[in-house]
Amino acid sequence: MKPNLTLLLILSCLALASCAKKAEQTASTSTPPPATQQQAAPAPAPAPEPSQDDSERAKKQALLDYATMEDTYINDSHAQWASSAKASSTFGDDNGRTPSEGSMPANVVGPVDGKTWTNNHQDVGFDWLEAGFTKPVTATEVRVVFYSGEGVEAVSKLELADEQGHWTTVWSGLSATKRDQRGGRTWLVQKFDKTAFKATAVKVTIANNVQQGYKVIDAVQLVGE
Repeated sequence: MKPNLTLLLILSCLALASCAKKAEQTASTSTPPPATQQQAAPAPAPAPEPSQDDSERAKKQALLDYATMEDTYINDSHAQWASSAKASSTFGDDNGRTPSEGSMPANVVGPVDGKTWTNNHQDVGFDWLEAGFTKPVTATEVRVVFYSGEGVEAVSKLELADEQGHWTTVWSGLSATKRDQRGGRTWLVQKFDKTAFKATAVKVTIANNVQQGYKVIDAVQLVGE
């Protein structure tokens, strides 16, 4: 009897040990390992504030860029300035008197010089300025110079006249040009496919309510050969 009892005790201990080992293995496989904690990326350092010297230099660079742009347009060998001009209205012409010379369409003739045409409507209807040119050309571009940007956003159509006086629209829509803060003038520059005819005049149409206030144009250029 004693040998059998001893054997039974040994077998019982082995069975208990085996059960404990299985339970430990089951627990280790069913319990996920603890998640690895990820450290947050450090926030980028704020950009340093520009110094006063940097700000002044940036302003001067903007002015230099503006001067370079104007010089390129003014001295363009393929561009010509208007030699005549007329308009749908002139500032002061509804008061029963002749408008002042400072507002007449004739002021648009010739290069940029600070002499301007001003229309007579701030927010009603449409106005137009027609500029004639001495040399008929197959045109590729029109440039309209607005004094201080007044009215540049209101331009709604550009037309060209051929040698027989027939008008063709080369652009229409909403002007994408905003006032150029770098200088006293804003150049509206509109390029288009070369015309199949010789252009002799440009008509600039303005929707007065799109940009309220008087519209003031200094000069008009026609580009072509």
